[in-house]
Amino acid sequence: MYLPRDLFSLLYTNLQRSRHTNSPPVKLLVALEPDALCACRILVKLFKRDSILHHILPVAGYGDLARAAEKDIRSLRVQNGGSGGTVICLGVGGLVDLGEAFGLDPTDDAPDATGGVEFWILDARRPWNLGNVFGGSPLDTALGETNGIARSRNLEVEFGEIKQNYKPGKGGVIVLDDGDIGEELAKEREAYFKLEQMPEIEDNGRESDYSESDSEGEGSVTSSGNRKRKRGSDAEDDENEEESERPQRRQRSSSQDSSSSEQVRPGRRGLVSSSIIPNSQRSPSPTAPPPSHQTKPVSARRNRRRLLRLKRKHEATLQAYYSLGVSYSEPISSLIYSLASALGREDNDALWDAIVGVSSMELYGRAVSGLNPPPSEQDPYIGWGGDRGERIRQVLRDEVRRLNPPDPKDLKNEATRASASGVIPTGGNSPNDYSIRLSPEPRFLLIRHWSLYDSMLHSPYLAARLHLWTDVGRKRLNKLLAKMGMKLEEARQDYTHMDMSLKRDLRQKLLKNAPLYRLEGLVPLEQANGRGREGWGFVRSWGYKACLSALDVSVIIGAILEVGRNEFQTSTDKDGSIRVQEVKDDSDKIEEQEYVKRWFDAYDALEDITALKAALPRTMHLHRAILRTGSVILSKKQVRHLRAFRIAVVRDGPDVQLFAHPGALTKLALWLGEAIREQERDEGRKPTPLVLAALNENRGVYIVVGTGGKGSNFSAREKEVEERKKEREKKKEEKRVEKEKRREEKKAAKAAKKASRSEMEDEEEDDNDEDDDDDTEDEGSDEEDDEDNFLDPERNRFGNSFQEVVDETNARVRMESFDHSVVEVKKDDLGIFLESLSSKSVVS
Repeated sequence: MYLPRDLFSLLYTNLQRSRHTNSPPVKLLVALEPDALCACRILVKLFKRDSILHHILPVAGYGDLARAAEKDIRSLRVQNGGSGGTVICLGVGGLVDLGEAFGLDPTDDAPDATGGVEFWILDARRPWNLGNVFGGSPLDTALGETNGIARSRNLEVEFGEIKQNYKPGKGGVIVLDDGDIGEELAKEREAYFKLEQMPEIEDNGRESDYSESDSEGEGSVTSSGNRKRKRGSDAEDDENEEESERPQRRQRSSSQDSSSSEQVRPGRRGLVSSSIIPNSQRSPSPTAPPPSHQTKPVSARRNRRRLLRLKRKHEATLQAYYSLGVSYSEPISSLIYSLASALGREDNDALWDAIVGVSSMELYGRAVSGLNPPPSEQDPYIGWGGDRGERIRQVLRDEVRRLNPPDPKDLKNEATRASASGVIPTGGNSPNDYSIRLSPEPRFLLIRHWSLYDSMLHSPYLAARLHLWTDVGRKRLNKLLAKMGMKLEEARQDYTHMDMSLKRDLRQKLLKNAPLYRLEGLVPLEQANGRGREGWGFVRSWGYKACLSALDVSVIIGAILEVGRNEFQTSTDKDGSIRVQEVKDDSDKIEEQEYVKRWFDAYDALEDITALKAALPRTMHLHRAILRTGSVILSKKQVRHLRAFRIAVVRDGPDVQLFAHPGALTKLALWLGEAIREQERDEGRKPTPLVLAALNENRGVYIVVGTGGKGSNFSAREKEVEERKKEREKKKEEKRVEKEKRREEKKAAKAAKKASRSEMEDEEEDDNDEDDDDDTEDEGSDEEDDEDNFLDPERNRFGNSFQEVVDETNARVRMESFDHSVVEVKKDDLGIFLESLSSKSVVS
């Protein structure tokens, strides 16, 4: 089932009302990523305010998910002695069948596998598992035993969509829809329910073949003295076929519903079930007088062929959806904040958590085209969400203005004036200033905590465009600073200690000199309307203690999750730069348990400014390692070009163990991918996907991540979309007129030849004509699909390709991560894995 966005608050309110002292705690299954962590923090604040008991269970992958189901969830089911409950999945379970992932199998005694447990799924990953979206309703079994009137009056769940009068607490799977399902999956929903309504029919790959039972059924509709078929009008048969092709609601008659669910879909012999025949085609009541013109029933063979075509058509629709590849939709932290807003519980803390979660999406390359480097300034709307992502950020900016109005007492404050003029804020306006503000953030890294030079040096944006892994690139950086009138000694100072006049003029100097180096997207442009401030970032003050941007917090939280609790010691080089060295912990730790500990560290640090500042050394250490390792790979030309993608492998070096974490390896892959994309653009070549592998020597496996894909600029194509829609409607109307004309011609021809031709020949001709009509309809459907997919981006299909390699080879591969673009491959099987992968389509 799926819940429309405007009913989120209804679901939460019902949960709040149903809680009592003996209720089991709500289980929160949370993925180990910043977006899910921020969403969990907002939700936990709502639970604490409403006195709802809850239990947080961070899960690292599908193995953790199965263990959590065995230990904490199955005991809630009614058939296991529990009383039901609620399980909320944040960033978990969107891509797989939840019942299969949790090992919840229905039995004869308990057909409802959920056992009274209600699962809420919030996940930004796509494609959805359609079994979770359109199935998972606990009402299906009960409604199958009621009559048609009772079924038609039930409006709690209609074709998978939860309605206003839905009463939670009965169990089932509920997917919270951010708008994608209701707006974009109409075709998939129709195909899903058409397949559900179809009788069981075996598809052996050949339409013309039919079993012996089909022949018996065929004989049952022929006369006793004549083996030739008696056919009614072909126009009526064509009309029947056309009606069955149209989108229609589920037909529920009293005769069908009075039977049990086992009688709805038995092991049929290829005959059409009454559930998919429109009411207008059903035979009249036996007590009614026979009509004057008795038509002959359609043969079993034709029914079987038609059903096979329909089945293949609908299965192809679902398969095409799953084959698109992985993409990312609205961050779940934004969805949970919209829930808090609908409940009237929004505040600065919840808003800040949502902003940090949204900012982390681009940091981890989670775009509308899948796992992909950030967009270039030439295509500013192909980042995560495209235009939709920019609209979400604009809503957050409006929320910042609404919840943080300017204080009249601070209007004369120098920091306030500087912020309004475009200076990057570095502190609060007062000791009690915990406000959120808009800031023209440049695409630097940790500028408030590093020197300006180091912040620019470790920026993936600048590294890719200035080629900072080479000596020539470093000279370009020095020359850019010189053009800005800034000495290297001044640029190497901590940014907070720089001269105020330099900081005040920094943005204007960057705007002036950045285009000389093709850095047009380095800082937000000047705005004609100061209220808009498109492209501006977000900063928050903690009094005089600190001032951090949302991207800074996302980077720090990510480093806590990826690097862990390791201690660091600092030393100063001869050139004055600070070097951070890791002090390794030799204690034996289980990897997944360590990941869970890191998650709770990051969860606590999100609201503890002292813990955030304490994590800065490990954050700098991680990004120094990314620059160092990426520079070695590019300068030594260790990136090889295979048939469908580029490949690089990290086998040794001082930082190899650091990239054993999938999140850290993903950041390195995005850094390399952005650098390679800029190189290919300079050479006039098409961007190529990248596969990066890192050796985990302790476990004897390679962590492999695949990045690539290309977004769509929705804004630039709006007019073309409208034109294509008009053209499509015109073509459909022309085809309809042509089809009607051809049908009339067939009628006249058949009437003229009916006396001179045998009925068997008529039947063969009818079958051929029917096939021609189906081909025409399929052709029109294909053209419509092409039009609908015109704006679809080229998505990352590495998850699909990884699965195909596993199915075709004996390579030992572990697909544990919730991001299907990340897998683990045994050390000895990497060569076989990559050789097979090179022949796959990795971009849709």
